[in-house]
Amino acid sequence: MPVDVPPPHRISVIIPVLNEEQRIGQRLEELGRMAGVAEVVVVDGGSGDRTSEITRGFSGVRLVSAARGRGSQMNAGARVASGNVFLFLHADVALPPDAATWVGRMLADPAVVAGAFRTWTVADAGRSWAAPLLHLADLRSRYTRLPYGDQALFVRRDAFDRVGGFPDQPLMEDFELSRRLRRVGRIATAPAAVRVSGRRFLSRPIRSAVLMRLFPLLYRLGVPPRVLGRLYGDPR
Repeated sequence: MPVDVPPPHRISVIIPVLNEEQRIGQRLEELGRMAGVAEVVVVDGGSGDRTSEITRGFSGVRLVSAARGRGSQMNAGARVASGNVFLFLHADVALPPDAATWVGRMLADPAVVAGAFRTWTVADAGRSWAAPLLHLADLRSRYTRLPYGDQALFVRRDAFDRVGGFPDQPLMEDFELSRRLRRVGRIATAPAAVRVSGRRFLSRPIRSAVLMRLFPLLYRLGVPPRVLGRLYGDPR
């Protein structure tokens, strides 16, 4: 009797960008050398710099436009992607070279609908007294059951469609997607780390440290995302 063999994972990497000319080229070069990545979709939210021009210089990378906002941009990328696994990557996050292997290992369990990586946050803009605080987020990435966007969330396409994709909200869209996914299956964390830029944290370290702890609690308590967005400022 023939045995059903699950189809191989075809990974589509989806990158939402807004004025990322300093970083997008490096990300695309890394992905171009990475085994196991089937396609890369860059979704521009209206950049005023050379982000789109740089992206067009990479053969095989698909560039699309969408309304500004990570959630709407990542949904737009998912609509045009051809993979059966979506990996959502921020422009200031670098994947480990064997990322696709880890995705395959995590999704080998049919009960796992999504996964993410641990983080290692670096002070890539120079020295700062606040650099030790960067690893507070790294600790969170090891133990949380609801991964954030900086953990390079990956998800089966059918599960992503089942929960309706990212919600249309200005903040916490990654956290909300994780909550929805956990209702339909397991979320696994790979024992490998992505390298995350600490640029935003170090620009306002005390405020960032407070908000990082406070916002998930406020969101769980029912504070609307639009209110959190006003408190946070420009989430980009």
